[in-house]
Amino acid sequence: MPEGQEKKHTNALAKETSPYLLQHAHNPVDWLPWGEAAFERARKEEKPIFLSIGYSTCHWCHVMERESFESEEIAAVLNEQFICVKVDREERPDVDLTYMTYAQAVNGGGGWPLSVWLTPELKPFFAGTYFPPEDRAGRMGFKSLCLKIAEVWKDEREGVLERSAVSMQKLQEHLDDEQRHHEAAFDEVAKKLYDDIAGSFDYHEGGFSGAPKFPRPSTLLVLWRLKEYLDSKKEESDASWAGAMAKTTLTHMAKGGMHDQLGGGFHRYSVDGYWHIPHYEKMLYDQGQLLTAYLEGYQHLGMGYFVEVAKGIITYCNRELRHPEGGYYSAEDADSYIDDTRTEKREGFFYVWKAAEIDERLGKEEGSIFRYAFGARRDGNARPESDPHGELTGTNTLFRAYTVKKTAEFFKLEPEKVEDIITRGIKVLLESRGKRQHPHLDDKVLTAWNGLMISGLAKASNVLGDKAHLESAKKCAQFIYDKLSNNGRELRRSWREGSSTVPAFAPDYAMLIQGLLDLYEASFEIKWLKWATTLQDEFEAKCGDPEKGGYFSVSKTIPNSVLQVKEDYDSAEPSPNSVAALNLLRLGKMLADDTCRTSAEKILKLFGHSLSKSPFSVPVMVSALDFMQHGEMEIVLAGTPGDAGFDALAAEVRKRYLPHAVILHADGGEGQQFLSMKNEALGAMKPVGGKAAVYVCRNRACQAPVTTVEALMKVLEPKAEA
Repeated sequence: MPEGQEKKHTNALAKETSPYLLQHAHNPVDWLPWGEAAFERARKEEKPIFLSIGYSTCHWCHVMERESFESEEIAAVLNEQFICVKVDREERPDVDLTYMTYAQAVNGGGGWPLSVWLTPELKPFFAGTYFPPEDRAGRMGFKSLCLKIAEVWKDEREGVLERSAVSMQKLQEHLDDEQRHHEAAFDEVAKKLYDDIAGSFDYHEGGFSGAPKFPRPSTLLVLWRLKEYLDSKKEESDASWAGAMAKTTLTHMAKGGMHDQLGGGFHRYSVDGYWHIPHYEKMLYDQGQLLTAYLEGYQHLGMGYFVEVAKGIITYCNRELRHPEGGYYSAEDADSYIDDTRTEKREGFFYVWKAAEIDERLGKEEGSIFRYAFGARRDGNARPESDPHGELTGTNTLFRAYTVKKTAEFFKLEPEKVEDIITRGIKVLLESRGKRQHPHLDDKVLTAWNGLMISGLAKASNVLGDKAHLESAKKCAQFIYDKLSNNGRELRRSWREGSSTVPAFAPDYAMLIQGLLDLYEASFEIKWLKWATTLQDEFEAKCGDPEKGGYFSVSKTIPNSVLQVKEDYDSAEPSPNSVAALNLLRLGKMLADDTCRTSAEKILKLFGHSLSKSPFSVPVMVSALDFMQHGEMEIVLAGTPGDAGFDALAAEVRKRYLPHAVILHADGGEGQQFLSMKNEALGAMKPVGGKAAVYVCRNRACQAPVTTVEALMKVLEPKAEA
């Protein structure tokens, strides 16, 4: 509904805090939130439930709302025939996972908005995604579909109830059968994964598919592990190609329009195969993971450009997504209002430029240079295959078409002058863009996504040596502690405007624990490691399967779950089981706790079939398997942070790519006491001759401590033996 328009209808969603649910609070549809009140009504009135799942920055969710949910005629059908329930998938990933799993099983795919019809017992019997309002080109429209489903429910109710129960039982059996215990060998998994990635790689543009093209940070991160592994096996050609695939993809993504060339950060995905025209929404989970990916790229390649990209991600998140107290909001919408009347929205409008606008703001001379460098044309730069509906006609999505050197050669200018023009142009256009109507901000704070951001910021502090990034990571973690837990326990999923009622799910535990482990290694503040262990115990109690291993996505205490799912697929977000396996292995090393390693081994055996048959779908779990088989290194720094010698040694350790190591601090106090409760050897580690020292241990055998950076560099070399 356009802003400022009189609100004719108000439904039960008006009392919710989710930005997505609030967007639908004034639809004529009699929406109810997911909960017992809706289920009781369905049972009492003997009506099916129409369940609509989406999120606040979803373009096609907005389209379906505009076309169908704001229609008085369609709303009348929905209200008469069904109990209508709205769910924010980001707030309730458990509900989304259950019914998306069903939709994918029966339709072979899914997406959002997700439209599902349920029995009053919450068993699904029909599912789809977006539907046009009326019949179109041989496809049944939403109104006709609703009437047909209502007719089937009236005439064939017993059959619907029976089929829905049987289908869910078979789906549960199928999910259970897929998770057959199998011990995967890393050598075989690594070869299969390398072949699969290389076979899907786009040699020209980077990436691992055709259009639409997604960033796949989990794949980029595992490529560096594969490179290290292949180097160790003396398979130099394959190792080089693994690195080249990561480099090519990171470079092309950064130069493309999917990367916001003015404001930093990345859009969700590219609608074309060459990273130019994006789907313009920006998600926090992408920023956190891509921040880590570009920093690891810099660690391997030393490319300053990757540092610029990483810093741009941080700048964007701190400018647009950060709560004043340190947590990070979820996302920015793809759509934005086209003018101050705030009546019409269009996808990408906030980000695109007409050539005349650039010239007007930069002047014709500098504007022409800037447009050349960023591929902006008089007639717009969206190719027809990237913009089939012509929504971007005459506009430009900026991308790095030419380097500074090429631009300077074309205009016969010094590169320094071109660099100045580009820097100035970015500043001027960013300021000008800031005066436009901003896209909608989804200002809820999600625990899992903030965990990914904590990891990225901790990595930035380590690699770039900038303590400001460490402070941002600590403030974010403290925000989650203060707002989304009860003194570190009873973790919750979502917070907005002082309210946090949704309990945490498996992704929240796994990704926050990962962030806290990274934060401990970056700060050596023992409170973060202690909190991680507390959360791991709670995670085990609420979501763990003590018999078969692994973690259910939903806490065993949450009611109305009709499907028990243990996720393994690393999609836009890594799966909680993949992340948990790596967390447990790291915790086991840090705390010398064999029970953690045993739990991790059970996860890897539970998903051994996926690891062996389709490792491309579980790259983070492959990383965990790699750590289990090669994670032989513990690095213990003894001394006092702030001491010049200690800080120099710590900086040398932290800036390196050490995928098989855990980093610990022997502080001579509370932290060392905590760590040495099970790890007696660590309790004896201390500075040497009054100097900070580093103890490097491999396979539980420690080398003599070193006190200089030069000596440390030697013992950290891969070929150094214990």
